Amino acid sequence: FKSWRLNERMYGALTGLSKTETAERLGAELVQEWRGSLRSRPPPLTPADKYYPGRDRRHADLRPDQLPLTESLLDCMERTKPVWQDKISYEIACGRNVLVVAHANTLRGLVKIIDGIGDDEIQDIAIPTGIPIVYNFDRNLKPIPPTSDQKTVTQVNMKGIFLEKPGLLKQAIKREVEWCANVPDYEKVMSRNSNPAMTPLERSLSKLQAEREVQKYAAQFVNDADEEDDDGTDGKLTLVEEQDEDKVWEKGLYEIEDGEYFDPDHAKFKEKLEKDGKVEEEEEEQLVAPLYSGNGPCVTAMPAETTVPGLGTVPVKRQSNLIVMIRHGKTENNKLGLFTGWDDVPLATEGVAEAKEAGKLLKLHGFEFDAVYTSWLSRAIDTAWYVMDEMDCLWLPIIKSWRLNERMYGELTGLSKAMVKQRHGNEQFMAWRRGYAVNPPPVSSFSPQYPGNDLRYTKYLKDVRFSVSETLIRSIESNKFSLQRKLPKSESLKDCMDRTIPFFTENIMPEAIDEGKRVLISSSENAIRGLLMHLCEIPEDKISGLEIPNGLPLIFDMNSKCIKLLDDGSGEDMLEKYNFGSSASYLFRPCTNPDGSEDDSCDFTFGDAPVLTQSDKELIESIRSPAGANV
Repeated sequence: FKSWRLNERMYGALTGLSKTETAERLGAELVQEWRGSLRSRPPPLTPADKYYPGRDRRHADLRPDQLPLTESLLDCMERTKPVWQDKISYEIACGRNVLVVAHANTLRGLVKIIDGIGDDEIQDIAIPTGIPIVYNFDRNLKPIPPTSDQKTVTQVNMKGIFLEKPGLLKQAIKREVEWCANVPDYEKVMSRNSNPAMTPLERSLSKLQAEREVQKYAAQFVNDADEEDDDGTDGKLTLVEEQDEDKVWEKGLYEIEDGEYFDPDHAKFKEKLEKDGKVEEEEEEQLVAPLYSGNGPCVTAMPAETTVPGLGTVPVKRQSNLIVMIRHGKTENNKLGLFTGWDDVPLATEGVAEAKEAGKLLKLHGFEFDAVYTSWLSRAIDTAWYVMDEMDCLWLPIIKSWRLNERMYGELTGLSKAMVKQRHGNEQFMAWRRGYAVNPPPVSSFSPQYPGNDLRYTKYLKDVRFSVSETLIRSIESNKFSLQRKLPKSESLKDCMDRTIPFFTENIMPEAIDEGKRVLISSSENAIRGLLMHLCEIPEDKISGLEIPNGLPLIFDMNSKCIKLLDDGSGEDMLEKYNFGSSASYLFRPCTNPDGSEDDSCDFTFGDAPVLTQSDKELIESIRSPAGANV
C-alpha cells in the first residue's frame, strides 16, 4: 500500500537547493528555522516551478488543494493522520503485523499519534536512519510500554522499541540530532564571514527579503544541461523546451513559404546550403518502416515523431488500450532445467539483466503504466520491480494475486527435467509437462512443496473453498481443530488456466482495462499462456505448443486483437532470436483493425494523423500573410 501522505516534507522553494550555500547566502538562522521549526514554512512553490508536484503524474489523483506547495514540520506530521486512522490501525485491529517504510518526518508524525506526544515534545524525538522501531498494541490499540530491560533502546515519551544495540542507538540519535540542529558543513563556510547577531526586526526583514530572493537564487543550483527540461505538463504529455519565439517564427515563415511543414513548438530547422544561387536541402535520413508478413511477428519500429501536414512533427501519443505481459527473467532453475512451479526461487543475474532491459525498452518506446499485476512469487514481483525502476514508476501500486502463480508441478517440483524424462520416458514426460489436462503426481500434505505448509497461503489466501480432508488431517496432527482450505497439490495446464483466466476477466478487466488504465502483468510462463489462450483465442490442443521467452515484453493490442513486439534495435529476426514454440503462428496472426481491415502497420505508437480542416488552412494562411493584412 503506497500513499503520498507518507511522503517526506515538502520544502517548497528550497527543494533542490544546497543547504550549505543557501545558508551562506540567506543566513544560517533563517535556513535552520525553515528546516527545524515546528510551524515555520519555507517560501512556497508556484505552478511554474520545476518541482511543482502538480506536473508529476503520480499526483494526478490529488485535488489542487491537496497538493502541498510548502510545509512546516507540523503540516507534514498532520497529513499522516488519515493513513493511521483509515489503514494502519485497521490492519492492526485485524491482527496483522504492519511494516511502514517512510521518512523521518512522516514517521515522527505516526509516533506522535501513537504515543500521544505533544507538538513541542515531538521535536525532541529523533528517527535514526535504517533502525526499525517496533510497537506492540493491546486490544484497544494502545501501545504497550517496554519492559524495564528494554528502556535502554527507547526514547523519552516513546513506547516503541528500537531494534539496535543501546550504544549504537545512542550514537545514531546523536548524529540525527546534530544533523537536525545544524546546516551541514555550515560552520566551515561561515568561518569566512562573521556577521553580528540580528535584532528581531532585522531578522523579520531579512526573512522577508530571503523569501523574495530564494526562488531567483534557486536557478543557480540547477544545471539545465544535466536535468530533463521542464515541459510544463502534468507528466502525461510530451512538449519541448522553450526557444527564442521571434527566431522560431522568423525561420518558420521561410519554411512555410517554401512549402515545408512548420510547428513552432517542434521546430527542427535543417541546415541549408547555398549553391549556384539555389537552396539545396540536406537529404533527410530515411526511417525504415517495420516489415510484416502473415507468418511473422508484428514488430513496432523504434519510436520517432510523426508529421502532421501543415503543422510539422507532433509528440508521441500513447494508447491506453494496450496490455503488456512479461514472463519473469531467468532463474537458476530455468538455467538448470528444473521444474520450478510454486517453488519461490529468486532471479538469476541474467534474469535481473533481462528485466532491466525490458524496462529500458518499454521506456524507450514511450510506455507508461497505471496498474501493475504480479503473482505471489518473488521472481515475478522482482521482475515487475526492475521494470518499474527503469521506467521511474516504483510509486505505482502493485496488485499481487496467487492466481497469477506458475503452474503447480506437484512432486516434479525441484526435479531435473532431463532426469524425469530419462526415468519415466519421453511420452510420460511430455504428458506431464505439456499435456493440457494431465496432472503430475501430487505432493503429500506434509511435503515442503505443498502450499498448505507455506504461511503466505495458509494465512492470506481466502478465495478458495475449505477442504474437509485437509482439515481432518491437520486437526488430527495438531490434536486440535484446524480449518484448512483446498490448495493445489498438483495442477495440469488446464487447472492453471482455470484460475488465471477468471482473475483476468473478473478483476483485471473491470478494475483496470475497462477504466482506461495502462496495465503491466508480470507472471510466469503457464499463467501467461492462459492469458494468451483467452486473448488470442488459441485452441486447447495448440496452447501447449506455445513458448514464452523470459523477460520479453509482449504487447496485446485490444483494438487489433493481436500480439505486437518492440524493436530492440538489434536488427535480428524476432522468430530467430526468440523461441515461441510450434504454436507461434496463433500468437502472430495478421492483426486486424476494429473495422475488420488488416492492420499491416504494426504501429501503436501514434494515433491517426489529423486531417487539416478549413479553419486550420485559414490559420496557416494567416500566419503566412504579412501583419495587418486581411485574410
